[in-house]
Amino acid sequence: MALTGLFLISFLVVHVGLNSCVFNDLPFFNPDDDGSMFNRAAFYMGNSLVIRIMEIGLFAGFILHIIQGYAVEAKNRSKRKQGYKVDLGNRGSTWMSRSMAILGTLIFLYLVLHVSQFWIPSRITHNVPQQSYNGKEMHNMFLLMYDTFQQGWVVIVYLIGVGALLFHLLHGFHAAFRSMGVHNKKYLSLLKGLGYGFSVIVCVLFALMPISMYLNWIGPGR
Repeated sequence: MALTGLFLISFLVVHVGLNSCVFNDLPFFNPDDDGSMFNRAAFYMGNSLVIRIMEIGLFAGFILHIIQGYAVEAKNRSKRKQGYKVDLGNRGSTWMSRSMAILGTLIFLYLVLHVSQFWIPSRITHNVPQQSYNGKEMHNMFLLMYDTFQQGWVVIVYLIGVGALLFHLLHGFHAAFRSMGVHNKKYLSLLKGLGYGFSVIVCVLFALMPISMYLNWIGPGR
């Protein structure tokens, strides 16, 4: 489970990097971008054979991690039918570590919505507005993203999902290395700090995308 978790963390680096191209439309970067950088990056990712093959591994990683998570939760619950007489609370473990299954479920539901709104239209149904760049037709994913995030309930659901991802990562990042045998206090402190920084930066960027589009800080023809 630690290995699949770290694999998915590496995916987050790529995903947040690609999606952050939408911020090039901000006035102090390029007010005339109109989603050009993001659309061209998305076009490359969608038409690269290597990336398409990696998508299969990505879905397999998600499915395996989810199955492993529920299996571990079920195993832990079966080991001790009766709770402790004294609830140690955060003295025995953090709230995040005790809530990984709940957080993971919220992330899974968020993922289902995300795939149905973006991956399926761009990869399966191709029900996406078109845009031409230098004579090359491609999906206008920027416009699709903007239209999707004009719905307040979608923005709220995404922010809940990103919040769940934040707490899941805050514990899961360094816990993965512990599971793989890293017990040195010096290294664990370093990994914990690195994990906290990574988790906050990634989740803040993910949260700013729907917020920026809903508030029209960025958007087509803005």
